[in-house]
Amino acid sequence: MTKQTTVRLPSDLAAEAEAVARAQGSSVNQLIIDALHAEINRVRGDADFQSRVKRLAERDRQILDRLAQ
Repeated sequence: MTKQTTVRLPSDLAAEAEAVARAQGSSVNQLIIDALHAEINRVRGDADFQSRVKRLAERDRQILDRLAQ
């Protein structure tokens, strides 16, 4: 399953992305997918990020628990 998303890029970044994708024999879409995978994998290993996620998840759980009462 896929989800379509619009990404607004500055003109210079879009031009660079197009050039990189062409040089790789790929599409800008695939370049963006690969970049997102790499970033998500990077932050998964970041202790500060994990700590923030856990705090947010706990806060959200508390809010949802209150709403369920």
